[in-house]
Amino acid sequence: MTSSSSLLSSVEAGVAWITLNRPDQRNALDIPSLKKLHALLDDFNRDPAVRVVVLTGSGRSFCAGADLAEWAEAEARGALESYGWTETAHALMQRLHSLDKPTIAAINGTAVGAGMDLTLCCDLRVAAASARFKAGYTSMAYSPDAGASWHLPRLIGSEQAKRLLFLDELWGAERALAAGLVGEVCADDQLPTVTAELAARLANGPTFAFAQTKRLIRDGAQRTLGEQLQAELAAGLLCGRSEDGAEALRAAVEKRAATFVGK
Repeated sequence: MTSSSSLLSSVEAGVAWITLNRPDQRNALDIPSLKKLHALLDDFNRDPAVRVVVLTGSGRSFCAGADLAEWAEAEARGALESYGWTETAHALMQRLHSLDKPTIAAINGTAVGAGMDLTLCCDLRVAAASARFKAGYTSMAYSPDAGASWHLPRLIGSEQAKRLLFLDELWGAERALAAGLVGEVCADDQLPTVTAELAARLANGPTFAFAQTKRLIRDGAQRTLGEQLQAELAAGLLCGRSEDGAEALRAAVEKRAATFVGK
């Protein structure tokens, strides 16, 4: 395992685990943490040994959002609009959302503001039973600034998104599951095991095909059906030429389980 003052990371059996590690600040995101996480995601995206990325938090919170102490300090010196948090956070959210490898948020506690937005950028979300979700923006007389206004309507629909954002309600894990904000809820002590099992399934899968599928889903909203079908055709040709594509065909002919290498 490698560590920094604000992040822990390790790679085990194709799964990269990233743990936000500022428990005394409820894993709030200051600019150094944002930059370190961005760089780590870049490294893992390039590393062929990494097939899946899992993001979680240490302590009792997943992430409390922006570091308000850093925010207040910037305001005190008259630099709130220029100190760079928003731009740095936006770059990170875009990096996480566009990662080629599958991503899982293992939500171990409260996810607020940009902390919730981090989970929304992941492909899959598993929540501990004690997890809580809160947008946090309007209570600060602020509007969403890290992607919630884009992700939430797509995940849970416009009205539920407005309810969560306007009223700034605190949603428990079961409410989040019912609304579609997360895909699975488990007992607190089972979160590492449940997440590891899900990550292993993905790590043993055809990583190249996952990347093509992610791109199709991500870009499909901007296309007509005809354009999307053409994009599916192009992606399918790439998958068919991949090592995993050849292995899948051999395995089907030989009536055995395929062994994918992620290429």
